[in-house]
Amino acid sequence: MDDSNFKIDRKPSIIILDFGSQYSELIARRIRETEVYSMVLGYTTTAKQLRELAPQGIILSGGPSSVYDKGAPSPDPAIWDLGIPVLGVCYGMQVMVQQLGGVVGSAIGKAEYGKASLEVDDPTALLTNVENGSTMWMSHGDSVQKLPDNFVRLAHTANTLDAAIASHKNRFYGVQFHPEVVHSTQGMVLIRNFVYNICCCQPDWTTKTFIDEAISHVRDKVGKKRVLLALSGGVDSSTLAFLLKRAIGDQLTCMFIDQGFMRKGEPEFLMEFFDQKFNINVEYINARERFVLKLKGVTDPEEKRKIIGTEFIRVFEEESIRLGPFDYLAQGTLYPDVIESSGTNIDLKTGERIAVKIKSHHNVGGLPKDLQFKLVEPLRTLFKDEVRKVGRSLGLPDEIVQRHPFPGPGLAIRILGEVTNQKLNCLRDADLIVREEIAQAGLYHDVWQAFAVLLPVRSVGVMGDQRTYAWPIVLRCVSSEDGMTADWSRLPNEVLETISNRIVNEVKGVNRVVLDITSKPPGTIEWE
Repeated sequence: MDDSNFKIDRKPSIIILDFGSQYSELIARRIRETEVYSMVLGYTTTAKQLRELAPQGIILSGGPSSVYDKGAPSPDPAIWDLGIPVLGVCYGMQVMVQQLGGVVGSAIGKAEYGKASLEVDDPTALLTNVENGSTMWMSHGDSVQKLPDNFVRLAHTANTLDAAIASHKNRFYGVQFHPEVVHSTQGMVLIRNFVYNICCCQPDWTTKTFIDEAISHVRDKVGKKRVLLALSGGVDSSTLAFLLKRAIGDQLTCMFIDQGFMRKGEPEFLMEFFDQKFNINVEYINARERFVLKLKGVTDPEEKRKIIGTEFIRVFEEESIRLGPFDYLAQGTLYPDVIESSGTNIDLKTGERIAVKIKSHHNVGGLPKDLQFKLVEPLRTLFKDEVRKVGRSLGLPDEIVQRHPFPGPGLAIRILGEVTNQKLNCLRDADLIVREEIAQAGLYHDVWQAFAVLLPVRSVGVMGDQRTYAWPIVLRCVSSEDGMTADWSRLPNEVLETISNRIVNEVKGVNRVVLDITSKPPGTIEWE
């Protein structure tokens, strides 16, 4: 396989140097929300490389290390001579202080974690219009003990004397808190100040701009050759199908492999939606019995995933040869996939971190190396929320754009234990009821995911004066921003009652419904 990745030819206005923070992606997302293009690179990115990329601003992320530890990550010291504004966040502020001649040590008094009230000492530049006493999110065990020369304090908290600092002359700024998280009530005010007032960026990262650039690049790359897309019906592959249809028309062929683990009526809906309603060529592959047979007797969840992934590859390979030849494979790779699968060095030509591996389409799961495809990945610069915006702009209806996430292995991992056709039919019926009632109550868009899980145990019940011995269904509904963390959704009791009554009365083989009220962490959203 050709491992050359499709990239949008756009240099970032703001670069985030990643020191291992769990929030680095979130910083990039927040910058994008200001309609300014941002990119995450490894902290080993050199000043020379940054100069070639010519960003208007640099942000140093947080990280789990202490700057005084042996081997603690540090940026190239030459970045301070680039003449580019720099904002250090948490660890990023501490490494700035250390490299510029200040002192950082273990927090005097006590460490600070969670919400803190920010007392503004200098309401200019970075803290313009940031309300005094606003809440900011702290997470640090170290603090600045001595500021470098030419730095001044901008703000403090009860436990942190230098909560925000600045060298106005050099346009270097640091904050000990995390403005990017939702708990920081004035965080976006601060971020906008840095992006617009300090870095003088222009809001040119828009949905229309992306679509125009992506279409142009696809046409230039593909020419008159054929492109194959594995279509799952999720928002990523659906948005990609619409984008490619607009770019190259009938040169696109979509393949939908029905492995038998989809939700009720979904294969039929997808074929009608794409093939008939929008005239996008979709080849339907019915492989239901083939996949179910492969899972006969298998109970381990990881083994299930591997078997499904391997079989998907085999079917995909067979059908692509039958339908081909194709020169390009289109994949719905997103920017978080690129970040997660990348190293800490950057490609000077593109400015992106050099990938250690190719993140394949979630349904493909790693294609055979001898498949002679070149990759087309126009969405690889986008976050999930940006994909939804692009999809909507391309004409995708909300029933696709706003649909709940669905795992690649489908219902097979929502059935604990062995997967059988009887269990699949049972779970499909229960899952449909859950989704119908959530939508009927007007709550579908208020929850991240709402679905049913079938447990491999039976319990005694009574229905119509008859003893029953049937499966329980678990109702799982969670609220989340990005799926990284989640809380169980507090649905109205009357909705829960309706769901339970319908499932028990309408779904053969079920006599009990239970509610999962576990958050993530410690639990996960899916059960397997």
